[in-house]
Amino acid sequence: MSMYRQLWLAIVVSTLLALSGGLFASLLGARGYLEAQLTIKNTDNATALALSLSQGNPDAVMADLVVSSLFDSGHYELIRIIDPSGKLIVERVAPGDVLGAPRWFVWMLPLNAQPGVAQITSGWKQFGTVTLRSQSSFAYGALWKSAYELVFALILAGLVGGYLGSMVLRRLRGPLDAVIEQAKAITQRRFVMIEEPEVPELKQFATAMNATVGRLKSMFDYEAARLEAVRKEANFDSLTGLANRAYFMACLRETTAEEDSVGGALFVARVANLASVNRSLGRDTTDELLRAFGKGMASVASQHVNSLPARLNGADFALLVPGLTEPHELAERLLQTLVQHTAVFLPNQSTTWVGGVYFPSGSPTNVILAQVDSALAGVQTGGRDGAGVVNMCDMQDAGSTMPTNADEWTRQIKCALDQNWVMLASFPVVSLDGKLLHLECPLRLKFDEQGEWLPAGRFLPVAERLKLTASLDLTAVRLGLQQLQSQPQLPGLAINLSASSLEDPTFQPALLALLDAQREQAAKLWLEVSESGALIHLPALRTLCVALAERACRLGIEHFGHQFSQIGLLHNLGLDYIKVDSSFVCGVDANSGNSAFLRGLCSISHSIGLKVLAEGVSTSQELGALNNLGFDGATGPGVREL
Repeated sequence: MSMYRQLWLAIVVSTLLALSGGLFASLLGARGYLEAQLTIKNTDNATALALSLSQGNPDAVMADLVVSSLFDSGHYELIRIIDPSGKLIVERVAPGDVLGAPRWFVWMLPLNAQPGVAQITSGWKQFGTVTLRSQSSFAYGALWKSAYELVFALILAGLVGGYLGSMVLRRLRGPLDAVIEQAKAITQRRFVMIEEPEVPELKQFATAMNATVGRLKSMFDYEAARLEAVRKEANFDSLTGLANRAYFMACLRETTAEEDSVGGALFVARVANLASVNRSLGRDTTDELLRAFGKGMASVASQHVNSLPARLNGADFALLVPGLTEPHELAERLLQTLVQHTAVFLPNQSTTWVGGVYFPSGSPTNVILAQVDSALAGVQTGGRDGAGVVNMCDMQDAGSTMPTNADEWTRQIKCALDQNWVMLASFPVVSLDGKLLHLECPLRLKFDEQGEWLPAGRFLPVAERLKLTASLDLTAVRLGLQQLQSQPQLPGLAINLSASSLEDPTFQPALLALLDAQREQAAKLWLEVSESGALIHLPALRTLCVALAERACRLGIEHFGHQFSQIGLLHNLGLDYIKVDSSFVCGVDANSGNSAFLRGLCSISHSIGLKVLAEGVSTSQELGALNNLGFDGATGPGVREL
């Protein structure tokens, strides 16, 4: 039983006891008063009757007449006269069924008034003894009326007291519920502050809880800031602030090789004749030129979501734009921006050469780099500022059978869902001792019964634009629940959710309905959202976290680490795990900077109850390094389920 109900019952019971005691005491007092009054009345009336008979020359006839006239008034229960020898002279007794109150009331509160007794004389002789008892029905009636009036008054007082007690409890319940919710939030890895109540005891409790949460958050923020500095030092160029070569190459491999890869465009921009520029301008001015060149790269990159600018070496800079299908316009814009940023250092001279390439999903990294080098070499041969682009679209499989416009894409995706031309791929995610944690199951579909199964990267970007991701995600969850039901031995199954689905008003109710219909399987479901999408749709994700926690369903962030500086926005969501992006995992065994960053990331994540998993592990050396860094599990081509 809750404390609130216990307090409420305590108030009700205390009020009932107090009112019952007050009623009982009042009735006993009223009964005693009426008994005393009846006794006095009996004595006075008996004395008056005896005196009136003694005034004359009493005889049996006169006594009978006087008693009859007095008894007929209806005010007496008994009038009896006996002679000195004990012989009855006259007696009148009222019927016993005249009560003036319910029988149970009379039985519970009997009136025991003493009868009045007086002597009747005739001259100097004793004529007899009169015994008189007044009618008690009037007293019972008065006592009964007093009882129900008192009960009514006490009930009214009890209701008023109960209402006031409810108000007091409601005033206490608000801050008490807030403290309880704060404690629950801490167990769910959400750190929230609450307003301190005015009730002194609860205020002290809330203050202590807020102080604890504040210290945890301060420690979290401090450690996050320190790790962000480590991450930047390991993965970013100190002069320009752009990504360094190792980090950029890892991101490029991820963009081309991941299951949800969408392809994109790669640009390499080169500072023209850097060696001669360095000799003519000097080292300090050349550094300023390179910083300006980097700012130009960053300004163009800021206009494209998930793009990554980098400095590859002394003169070469790169820009990776995932999902870009038409690179020519961006190549020209990049060239103009860089020329503007460097013209002040080298007026009337060529400063910039840009080479670009469009690559579809699955393109080999070495082929992409070779193509962009070829494009850059062609521009450099001209000796002037310029940009060249190579298109690798002829390498895309089944390009002729893919939809070509939005209407065709919409029709094909809806047809695939209607015809159930969908399936889940399966990739093991294991603990570092080889135990299967769950299967990561991205959605695949095909556009005709005999067609090829398309990875998510081939259709998901278009589905995002057409707002079809909610239907795709619900289909993936439904398939996942069915697989868990058919394979009860599976410890878990992970489904990737598109962040844009979270903003669809129909998605969350439909998702929760699916989970509620299969609670046992839902407890084995791992749902995950990409880091970039989670930060964009943070309020909707927070709502989903709370709902999933009530259903014992896990929620995590995949591709984690690129926006680590904003980790403070994620610490109060109540997440269950994170999957570190493969760009940080690639070559971690030989990268001391990323090793330090990942070790700290594991430490801070474990301190708030998060599991840390690694994506894209490709070698046994990387797997061994992750074990030493404190990771809980891993996935990728180098992982094998034991």
